[in-house]
Amino acid sequence: MDLLRNAVRAYAWGSRSVIPELLGKPTPAAHPEAELWMGAHPGDPSAVESADGSEYSLLDMVEADPANQLGDACVRRWGNRLPFLLKILAAEEPLSMQTHPTMEQAQAGYAREEEAGIARDAGERNYPDPTAKPELVCALTEFHVLAGFRDANRTVKFLRAIETPCLSGYTDLLAGQPNADGLRALFTTWITLPRRTIDTLLPEVLDACATHAEAGGEFASECRTITELGHRHPSDAGVLAALLLNRIVLRAGEAIYLPPGNLHLYLHGTAVEILANSDNVLRCGLTPKHVDVPELLRVVNFTSGPTPVLRGQRADETDRRLVYVTEAAEFELSRLYWPSGDRQAAAVPVAGPRILVCTQGEVRLRVNGETRHDVRLPRGRSVWLPASDPAVTVWPTEDAGASQVFCASPGAL
Repeated sequence: MDLLRNAVRAYAWGSRSVIPELLGKPTPAAHPEAELWMGAHPGDPSAVESADGSEYSLLDMVEADPANQLGDACVRRWGNRLPFLLKILAAEEPLSMQTHPTMEQAQAGYAREEEAGIARDAGERNYPDPTAKPELVCALTEFHVLAGFRDANRTVKFLRAIETPCLSGYTDLLAGQPNADGLRALFTTWITLPRRTIDTLLPEVLDACATHAEAGGEFASECRTITELGHRHPSDAGVLAALLLNRIVLRAGEAIYLPPGNLHLYLHGTAVEILANSDNVLRCGLTPKHVDVPELLRVVNFTSGPTPVLRGQRADETDRRLVYVTEAAEFELSRLYWPSGDRQAAAVPVAGPRILVCTQGEVRLRVNGETRHDVRLPRGRSVWLPASDPAVTVWPTEDAGASQVFCASPGAL
């Protein structure tokens, strides 16, 4: 059981206060801090802090001793690689619109790009690794997101509510085929429009959205989002694509699962994110980075309907953990919460490698009931539990107040 020191990623959409404050550092930070990475990703692996003050790369530890660090079952399925990456996200501004491939798509795309000799760190590379990238995001604060295609009939109603002379023909296109095929046709049309057409259509749409929002119309929140995106990204077809997506507001403790092919865009808020340990991203827009439209269209899933909000499930009434159940094989995320004054100990899952991060209060961890293996985990700190560690229990320290811990582990092994 080892404390971790984790890398902070500085992106322009990040916050100057959220992650520094979580880590007990001065605020505001000199630059926006967007993501705190916890895991063994080659790009920014966590450092393991030893008792003598020295540090070791978690990636190096896993690769040197996969049997003890990951466990035999994990190694058989995923090789000498931790299959998940855990993050804290602090989004002050919207991210890019993007989706991620299935395993089959990633393997095929990786092979094509390797054969073509595209450098793995090249800006135009879509598949730097042959791995799927499902994700789950769980809100720590109110978290705003666009995710998945809205029911096509409801999107037609939305487009009629903001209809303009330039928009009406596109609305008719979807109204004539209000299903996945119609959404594919409209999405494809919009993201391949020439710049001069977008420069005529988009201002009309933004004006109509502003009018609808000011009037408090049925789609006011969606219109405010479109207006904000349009002001940030003029002439970007991704703003039109955003008209087709579900707008979701997660409360603290609520989560959504983003399977491969789900088109999504994080807008604002702080959250825990767990994802497969992959860099494969297909971008749709709202970014200066590479957008590969043909490959994007191969990967996006145009199935429409509401995106389910997950609130966690208990295995039984005695289990304190809330598990966010998904189909992802690479990861499982669970949450432990103690109201102020509650110090009842809870068990941490035993199977496979685990990372625990404290996001509120302070907790203690004990291995196999032995006090000599106690570790204190204050807010913002995380700990690595290798597969070889025996049973671990966790509970809040005295006077910690309300406390919360997230546990990341592989899916069922």
